[in-house]
Amino acid sequence: MRPGPPGAAAVLVAPVALAVLAALAVLAALVSGCASGPAGGAAPPSPGGAARTASASPTAASTPRPASSPSVIAVPPPPASLPQTMALPHADTAVFHAEMTDLWAAVITGRPALARDAFFPLGAYEKVKAIADPAADWQARLWGDFRLDVVAAHDLLGRGAQQAALVRVIVPSPQASWIVPGVCENGVGYWHVAGARVVYRLGGQLRSFGIASLISWRGRWYVVHFGAVLRNSAVGLVDQPSLGPGVPGPPGGC
Repeated sequence: MRPGPPGAAAVLVAPVALAVLAALAVLAALVSGCASGPAGGAAPPSPGGAARTASASPTAASTPRPASSPSVIAVPPPPASLPQTMALPHADTAVFHAEMTDLWAAVITGRPALARDAFFPLGAYEKVKAIADPAADWQARLWGDFRLDVVAAHDLLGRGAQQAALVRVIVPSPQASWIVPGVCENGVGYWHVAGARVVYRLGGQLRSFGIASLISWRGRWYVVHFGAVLRNSAVGLVDQPSLGPGVPGPPGGC
């Protein structure tokens, strides 16, 4: 064959090489596309797919709840603008169960604020108490004593406090009495019951302590004095701690 002009071979080979390179590039892209997917990050998964993957994770499903997170149930606040009623509270309602659950959470953690909604409301106290500054008395005396008493009850349970389990709260409802206006510096009447018992189990043993006073507002029980009604100094107290369920009462007080 007659040789062509110089550079002709290069002109003929270049198109072939380019075609081969192009084919290889297409093949590589196809292989890469098969290997890529949601796991490879080439295309983000749909929100529904992500949720199903997370819920199916054995690790997430079997993660236990930390012992440091006790149950707390939201307690609906009482209507601030409505007046007192003579409705006798009951201890078998969902609201009372929520209050006592929160009280127990406060005791086992030593955090009184967890039981704030189980404590007699400030707005109600301002209506009940016929004194110069009921808000200041509520803050400094009632709530201050309650905080000390919660810490004292926590200390009573000891290092295993968060392993203690609430069994029940016994309220001696037949001993409840209606406190009429004018008694104990009160301008509004209310129901009062003394010596309810908080029964719990710790280390396989049934134990209990008391709630010194529960009083009512609009048909609901609230803690007003936890460890004691009166005290000689600013110290936390526990009301009649006992092995077993203890004895509710005695009646009396206001």
